[in-house]
Amino acid sequence: MGIVAGLDSSSEYTRIVVCDADTGAVLRQGYAPHPLEPKSTEADPQAWLLSLGEAAGGGLLEGVQAIGVSAQQHGLITLDAQGGPVRPALLGNDRRAQVAAADLVDALGGKQAWAEAVGSVPQAALPVAKLRWLARSEPEAAQRVAAVMQPHDWLVWQLLGRPARRTTDRGGASCTGYWSAGTGAWRPDLVETALGHQCALPEVLGPADAAGTTPEGLLISAGTGETMAAAFGLGVGTGDAVVSLGASGSVMAIHHEALADPSGMITSFADATGMHLPVVHTLNAVRALRGTAEMLGLEGLDELSALALKSTPGASGLVLLPYLEGERTPQLPHTAGTLSGLRRESMKPEHLARAAFEGMLCSLADALDVLRGRGVEVRRVFLLGAAAELPAVQAVAPAVLAAQVVVPQPADYAALGAARQAAWALGVARGTLSPAAPPAWQGAAAQVFEAGEDADVGMAVRQQYRATREQIHPGAFSQGM
Repeated sequence: MGIVAGLDSSSEYTRIVVCDADTGAVLRQGYAPHPLEPKSTEADPQAWLLSLGEAAGGGLLEGVQAIGVSAQQHGLITLDAQGGPVRPALLGNDRRAQVAAADLVDALGGKQAWAEAVGSVPQAALPVAKLRWLARSEPEAAQRVAAVMQPHDWLVWQLLGRPARRTTDRGGASCTGYWSAGTGAWRPDLVETALGHQCALPEVLGPADAAGTTPEGLLISAGTGETMAAAFGLGVGTGDAVVSLGASGSVMAIHHEALADPSGMITSFADATGMHLPVVHTLNAVRALRGTAEMLGLEGLDELSALALKSTPGASGLVLLPYLEGERTPQLPHTAGTLSGLRRESMKPEHLARAAFEGMLCSLADALDVLRGRGVEVRRVFLLGAAAELPAVQAVAPAVLAAQVVVPQPADYAALGAARQAAWALGVARGTLSPAAPPAWQGAAAQVFEAGEDADVGMAVRQQYRATREQIHPGAFSQGM
């Protein structure tokens, strides 16, 4: 069918993959960092264009017929009546809107009202909270806001030459806090509640729709957020969950309907295919492993993994509740981590190492159970992140997570998902693909791990962990599970 490209503009860099539109085979790749200070909470969006241009240099896009765009979520770009930026973009890691988020929760009558309205409860990262912060902290700038966009919306708009029509997709819209994943409609009243007045919102496109065509004839697909693009690039479907192992953790799964969760533990996103993508976050994942390695005087996580495998399941009774930064799932924002079960025979480095891996994975299993408790089917779990390659993670995860575990080979899955979306839109435009079925690209190359005979052992480890959690934090999951 031709050649397509997917670009992923993350918080730190732009990655571009050029793929065969029929098979998904990667033909060429490009990369460039954003010219921004590390961990910036604000950015001039032009920096993303500079990075894009550098990544696409050297004729990378020669012969490409369609482009898909993935970008960091929860960024807010405010435009004036002429389409110029009112101020630098506010990024997803900006936490200044915490008080504004709490104000919005109260303004609508509590968490349940928000969950029912848009499928998520305001947090500092969400654009709706950023709008409230802007109205309170920079009222003159807020009054000039005539339109709002997110990073992938803005990049698509720029690639098309800044047309009068501005667009987004379901996945990106579901990250705002003012679009309902359940009804598929904007909630402009919530924008007004946050900002103090109405403003223009992008048109929400379907998964296979094109945002437009450049004067040179290059088709630009709808684009989407990084999370949705990565899921699409991995090829996950119903029955699959994705567990991301960063310093913090997240669990997401494909589901047929939006989930309204009054506890606020589930955020109900839309995916890039027309389905839904409920997500549960934990504040602690690999940071618990790194802290344990430092405590034991080890050089890194490889040493911690090797040490943990010298212990046995259950870590000789040691249980680590890894709530080192407080926790979001369960909602224990002001707590600390707990090491329980200390006896003379358990006070060995290998048992503490094993307890760290089991504690991290049991905490993520708790997050999975939040989804399972709402009817989400989970038969297979994709583990993402560098820590997924650790032998101790691969040994413990299948039994503790009670599912087949898939560890994909490292790849630019968000960029691949954007390219797959471009191929879908191109095929629909040409009449060779259906809007109901994306191109059947080959799935990610991966290692697969089964619980096998260890399933009962995993249940025992989970029970030991639950008993400790319930003793230290009784009723912590009473609203969510």
